[in-house]
Amino acid sequence: MSDDEEVIVAKKPRAVYYGSLEEQEKARLAALAAAAREGVEESGKELGDIQISNEYMELEEEISRDKKALLEEFERRRKARQLNVSTDDDEVRRSLRQLGEPVCLFGEGPAERRVRLRDLLSYLGEDAIHKKLEEEEARIERDRGREGTWYHEGPPELRDARLWIARYSLPRAKHRLNKAREELQLAGSVRAAAKQESQRRASAVSIYCSQIGDTRPISFCRFSSDSQMLITSSWSGLVKVWSVPDCELLQTLAGHTCNVSAAAFHPHAHLPHHFRAKIEKKDEDTKASVEMDTDESSKTVSMASCAYDGSVHLWNFASDSPLASLEGHGPARVSRVEFHPSGRFLATTVFDHSWRLWDLETQKEVLHQEGHAKPVYSVAFQCDGSLIVTGGMDAFGRVWDARTGRCVMFLEGHLGPVLGADCAPAGHHVATAAADHQAKIWDLRRRAAIYTIPAHTHLLSDVRYQKSHGHFLLTSSYDKSAKLWSNPSWHPLRTLSGHDNKVMSADISMDNKYIATCSYDRTFKLWTPDLA
Repeated sequence: MSDDEEVIVAKKPRAVYYGSLEEQEKARLAALAAAAREGVEESGKELGDIQISNEYMELEEEISRDKKALLEEFERRRKARQLNVSTDDDEVRRSLRQLGEPVCLFGEGPAERRVRLRDLLSYLGEDAIHKKLEEEEARIERDRGREGTWYHEGPPELRDARLWIARYSLPRAKHRLNKAREELQLAGSVRAAAKQESQRRASAVSIYCSQIGDTRPISFCRFSSDSQMLITSSWSGLVKVWSVPDCELLQTLAGHTCNVSAAAFHPHAHLPHHFRAKIEKKDEDTKASVEMDTDESSKTVSMASCAYDGSVHLWNFASDSPLASLEGHGPARVSRVEFHPSGRFLATTVFDHSWRLWDLETQKEVLHQEGHAKPVYSVAFQCDGSLIVTGGMDAFGRVWDARTGRCVMFLEGHLGPVLGADCAPAGHHVATAAADHQAKIWDLRRRAAIYTIPAHTHLLSDVRYQKSHGHFLLTSSYDKSAKLWSNPSWHPLRTLSGHDNKVMSADISMDNKYIATCSYDRTFKLWTPDLA
């Protein structure tokens, strides 16, 4: 066949069928089912190639879902266009931070950040920021409730102690207020002259004597209520009693086996007769009669001391060994001891984040109070005996009502551990000394700090008010000095320099004649006004 010849292509004629194909389809499906039952293959196809499924796709439902999502997206974009978002980039950043979103993404500018915030608000709602703020405030309030002071039921002895303290403190408070009213009746010039005279004497203070107190650093010192004795504690484990102003050693108390943190006199402790006789060097007959007197007072608690190993000992003037020991602090360190103004109770601050109140008549612990987040270091009683001030290593102080057990004031403001505290004779002011080199004055009536004294260049170790009227304040520091400050202007009156190392503690005598300081250099010094 040549290429020029035409090729005739046979065309398949189209067949037109009339009628329904339903009968034929049914017949075909029936044949396939029969072949499957007989295992016969049709047209060389295996039965496994035939896909049979009973699943059906609801096209209407899928289309409605997509349509709904699309409509929601259109609605969101419409709302996003209507949202008012600040053009201030700082405010936009704050809003993103409140929502918990990244403040800035890589390569994002202020305009993109604003668009991102608008999109977030369109998803979360326009009031999402306010809701977040409310949730955060609610969470802070819950945390504050968990972290706050909690109370639990105490023993019957605690209730009796609280009632006793209330009956003791209320008459004293009444007497203090009456005395304050009487002073207000005096002419202003008379009151100002008394204050100026007291501050003048304080500004003229100079060193009176210096005494080597021990072979190791002296950690604490306190005067007796009659201003005739001074007690010192040392890291050698010894507590010593000295005469004032002669600085003669009267008694050495050996009972601790490690560093002694503090020691204090009982409020009713006075110079006993045998100490007076020792000072005056009387004859043997007088000494014998004095020894008979000491037998009667041998059971009276006159002093208390505490140490690093958690031991707390009670002492008297008749024996060099402890009269009793208050067990239950160890192994935590006890940093301070303080007698209640009545002398019946003793407060101890412990490094297990608590402070304790002991009834010395029964020698039992009546209160184990927690509330500080770190070890409790300092403690002080108000002159009425109704309030207790504690300072902790958590940089906070607390004022407790001993009659109810409640924390009536939270002293917040220091930036370091509160290492000293004292209450003013007026009863409504509290002074605290801290490791942030500052002393703060707090008003219990306002429940706020009223003044901050940038006192020293190193941490403050102690703070003491003048006992009679509170006309001046004494602070001691690790910068090797102690300072006197006027009240209420808080101007510096005098700097007591003379120690070769950090000053560990200081105190003012009850008659305002002497100031004592003790130091890491193993000495204590007496200071007195030089008005010659």
